[in-house]
Amino acid sequence: MVGQGDARGDGVAARNDHLASRPTEIDTMSLLHDKSTLRGIVPPLVTPLAERERLDGEGLGRLLEHVIRGGVAGVFILGTTGEAPSLSYRLRREMIAETLRIVGGRVPVLVGVTDTAFVESVELAKFAAEAGADAAVLTTPYYFPVGQTELLAYVQNITPLIPLPLLLYNMPGMTKVSFAIETLRRLTELPSIVGIKDSGGDLDYFGRLCELKSLRPDWTVLIGPEEFLGEAHCLGGDGGVHGGANVAPRLFVDYHRALVEGDVDGAESARERIRHLGEIYAIGKYASRHIKATKSALSLLGICSDLPADPFHRFFEPERQRVAQVLERIGLR
Repeated sequence: MVGQGDARGDGVAARNDHLASRPTEIDTMSLLHDKSTLRGIVPPLVTPLAERERLDGEGLGRLLEHVIRGGVAGVFILGTTGEAPSLSYRLRREMIAETLRIVGGRVPVLVGVTDTAFVESVELAKFAAEAGADAAVLTTPYYFPVGQTELLAYVQNITPLIPLPLLLYNMPGMTKVSFAIETLRRLTELPSIVGIKDSGGDLDYFGRLCELKSLRPDWTVLIGPEEFLGEAHCLGGDGGVHGGANVAPRLFVDYHRALVEGDVDGAESARERIRHLGEIYAIGKYASRHIKATKSALSLLGICSDLPADPFHRFFEPERQRVAQVLERIGLR
């Protein structure tokens, strides 16, 4: 999804293995303030809503302060966890403007610009660039499945029109189409494309993405499903875009740091707590439970509203209580 998934334990030995590894007009290195490849934890931010067409501005401010204090490497807005396809274009623009105003350059801001209409993606990217965003994020067009030849041409045609570094986003569970490795190999030739976030959940595929860094050493390769952060690190990944980092940013940042530093005990401890946090994604009976659970947890922590975008409903009290129990069990509440 979503950069989230139900966390799973893989055994102590497997966990410890993760610690053993390891010319364009656009300023493609503006993605990070220190001009290097983006590495670390980048939460795919939820979009706090007060009403159907009204942003929870105070909640957005609290959420951004929460994740920035947690040490994240950047924030990604208007992705799947951000419910972008369900938001009006006006609300998306407000989310961009408010996020950039609040962040004030403290961390990079990545903006999802995916749309079924080519022109709308371009216009949103232009708005994001004017507002001061650091990068745009683009997945495959959804609703009508596209072939790889069409997908290659689509990205080649849209990239020159997007005035920002571009991070690709592989999300076949939602878009019905995955970026083929050969397609991506061709896209490494475009200097303004700076990497890819993969939420497909196939570690063999993710490993092949990391191999593309032999062609583009500056590329960022980020994993979506949070239960795979350790494996992704072992394969050469640069970090993760995890929905759970909305709720517990410091926990994910500490886990990634422990992986990088080879801190076996620290990584094991953080991974176990993340596995328990992942229990909230099993609450509820609809596929939308990932977003509902994340927003419910944030509401219980007093950070922002738990109202999801239409057509979804927020969790009812029994589900909220189950989320609260998970948060209490891992010491977040």
